[in-house]
Amino acid sequence: MEDLSLHILDIVQNSIAAMAKEIRIAVKEDELNDKLIVIVEDNGKGMDEETVKKVVDPFYTTRATRKVGLGVPLLSAAAEACGGSLRINSKFGKGTILEVWFPLSHIDRPPLGNMADTIISLIVCNPDVDFIYEHSTPRGKFDFDTRLIRKEVPHVSLGEPDILDWIRSYLSEGLNEISGGA
Repeated sequence: MEDLSLHILDIVQNSIAAMAKEIRIAVKEDELNDKLIVIVEDNGKGMDEETVKKVVDPFYTTRATRKVGLGVPLLSAAAEACGGSLRINSKFGKGTILEVWFPLSHIDRPPLGNMADTIISLIVCNPDVDFIYEHSTPRGKFDFDTRLIRKEVPHVSLGEPDILDWIRSYLSEGLNEISGGA
């Protein structure tokens, strides 16, 4: 995959397949410790210890439609290729936390990509799932939470075009602010 936002999209789709109704995505750009940390946490059905061990194997999948599952193994390989790592903590019936980190300054680290478009895509395809997105950089912190939007417009789908336009603007402006306008 070209950038980390596509990996995040894939990992979150795994959470949705695991029946998660609330998914937290956290991105931390820590220049002081030279780390880019991505955490995806869900309240889905979770995995037992044996499944957690297998999930990084590209020839393991729970899907009946294909014999390989490449999302987690590719993300793990991308992190390891530049000195990072991936860790999964899951409890059956409780949910899963996937954490991956990369050396921020490593030349082979994939770029983060367009997180605003990733969050919008997730909302459009899963309007009944709540997404909490936190992103911090040395220039500040940005938070986004669909639960807060649902409180403000309780009888309107997040998939409505006007709501999506507002979300897109909010995400783009907030992320632009903490990235220093880049």
